[in-house]
Amino acid sequence: MRAAYVSSVLCLPFSLPVHTPRTMSSYRRLLCCKCSAAAAVHRPPSGARCFTTRQQQCQAVLFRPSRVAVVAKTTRYEFEQQRYRYAGLSEEDLKELLALKGSSYNGLLERHNIHTRNVEHIVHSLRKEGIDVQLVKRREYDEETVRWADAIISAGGDGTMLLAASKILDRSKPVIGVNTDPERSEGHLCLPVRYTYAFPEALHKLYRGEFRWQWRQRIRIYLEGTGINLTPVDLHEQQLSLEQHSRAHLNVQEHKSAEVLGPYLLPLRALNEVFIGESLSSRVNYKSCKPRFNFSLHRASYYEISVDDGPWEKQKSSGLNVCTGTGSKAWSYNINKMAFQAVDEVLKIAKKQEYLNVSLDRKLIEEVTRAYNDSLLYSPEEPKMMFSIREPIANRVFSSSRQRGFSSNFCTSGFCELNMFVTFCYGTPTCAHDSNYVQSMPLQLFTGEEG
Repeated sequence: MRAAYVSSVLCLPFSLPVHTPRTMSSYRRLLCCKCSAAAAVHRPPSGARCFTTRQQQCQAVLFRPSRVAVVAKTTRYEFEQQRYRYAGLSEEDLKELLALKGSSYNGLLERHNIHTRNVEHIVHSLRKEGIDVQLVKRREYDEETVRWADAIISAGGDGTMLLAASKILDRSKPVIGVNTDPERSEGHLCLPVRYTYAFPEALHKLYRGEFRWQWRQRIRIYLEGTGINLTPVDLHEQQLSLEQHSRAHLNVQEHKSAEVLGPYLLPLRALNEVFIGESLSSRVNYKSCKPRFNFSLHRASYYEISVDDGPWEKQKSSGLNVCTGTGSKAWSYNINKMAFQAVDEVLKIAKKQEYLNVSLDRKLIEEVTRAYNDSLLYSPEEPKMMFSIREPIANRVFSSSRQRGFSSNFCTSGFCELNMFVTFCYGTPTCAHDSNYVQSMPLQLFTGEEG
């Protein structure tokens, strides 16, 4: 059994023609990733109006939503409470259990309280401006909440931002990321840290048009074939206690697999990346007779790929990653980046073979390393995708002519992985189209003079 997992963050979508996969027998399924070179029409979001300044004679957007949904992350403290809820543990029991696991109860509670205070600050600031606010946790965040809101605020870190954007299908509905625990979270996709504590200031800048929208490409995924479970499963829900996990598993099994005639668009959008691979890769667990000891064996992924409508190649690897410009700074970057040591050794071999006639000092090696790693990054707005094959196995059966590269059209008869997963069987053709722009709330707000 394979599974497809998707990670997402807000962008503004635009439509692409539906990709028609190659003809395959009824038991196979196709996944494709496609990118459009067509220019997107950036439309203002709900609750926005335009005006022209006399000084600059340029159009600016005033953003004043009437209804905002705040999606708050689940803190580690809340998660641990939830995991052992069915066991009826008291706070003292939870404290002892966390100590046995090497976690600090007081530390988790402190971070939880910091997050909670910052969420309350956001909600209070919005309501003070007369905005109708709906505060939801990740388990309560659904399509109805998205339809109700003019804008979504993710209160957490980058992971919460990805979650908040994953269910937004409207191209004119923005997401604002607020980092509620800057000391422990990078918040690359969120507002600058100072607005965590001065959120009213950020609101007033939005009202006055002192900001610039940021548009980001994201990926749509199409599946075609039989044996597809059309209900995505949140992996967060699978990290539960045995009883909860069993219930969640039963709930998933209640949804019968379906036969999809023609490409089926998954109700998710991927801002960062789509990972395609065995759902059990590196997770085939074996337990010994001794308690608290287990180990895992690696399980390779088998699939076929086609890049830009090219020939299909059989692949055997640890899976493959398809990312957007936003995702090129995340997992994809860490898969492909080269270390100083590797560059040093390659250049020394080239010099030894007399192909290189330069002095190999540390500065040169650092510059080459930096230049290579920088080449892996590209703009979030660029309508293209980067694919990376993880640890490919090449022999007379399986080829690996290109381990990574840029593409506007990427298809595989395979499977996928990240925050959400969709179950389907071996050979399922899948299509992921890099065809949406996401509109993220300003990562950079202007000063009054700049506005």
